[in-house]
Amino acid sequence: MGFHNVRFPANLSFGSVGGPERRTEVVTLANGFEERNTPWAHSRRRYDAGLGMRSLDDIEALIAFFEARQGQLYGFRWKDWSDFKTSKSSEAVHFEDQNIAIGDGETTVFQLNKSYSSGSATYVRPVTKPVVGTIKVGTQGVEMQESIGWDVDTTTGLVTFQTPPEEGIAVSAGFEFDVPVRFDTDRIATSVSSFQAGEVPNVPIVEVRV
Repeated sequence: MGFHNVRFPANLSFGSVGGPERRTEVVTLANGFEERNTPWAHSRRRYDAGLGMRSLDDIEALIAFFEARQGQLYGFRWKDWSDFKTSKSSEAVHFEDQNIAIGDGETTVFQLNKSYSSGSATYVRPVTKPVVGTIKVGTQGVEMQESIGWDVDTTTGLVTFQTPPEEGIAVSAGFEFDVPVRFDTDRIATSVSSFQAGEVPNVPIVEVRV
């Protein structure tokens, strides 16, 4: 799958509408009870970038970005302003934001992830596009320095330790991240007159698996 490791202009994604989508298969039985199942282990996010357009300069930037991606052909990074870091929106990223693994004394490579909890239920979302310069990693409550104790691939979200964490040692991380997406259309329809009147183009964006 073609993917360009560039971010859609963050000032244009600000103000967009979107969020996670699930696929649930519901079967109603003869007795009125239901059976529910899902073929998706992870949610898929959808957005409308058109609502972030505020000027004709924004439209020009959108068209340039769209053409460079050749429509739906190449994926790209997207900043979801409602969910882009491991900490609370009002707080700075900290290396203990997320527990991403427990050491076994052998494993050196760990996937960055973010957990979503409500009551006793927790969903763990793999993060494959962390933002350069924002990743913090620690073990057993002690922050480790990048390039000395660990390295990260910001195109996959894989953290590699130089020495495997000992068995039972908690591995934690904090970071900002982007969503891997593509345009969900091969056509951008704009109108200068309607845009100035307050209308915006429809620019559907959909998350891709990478």
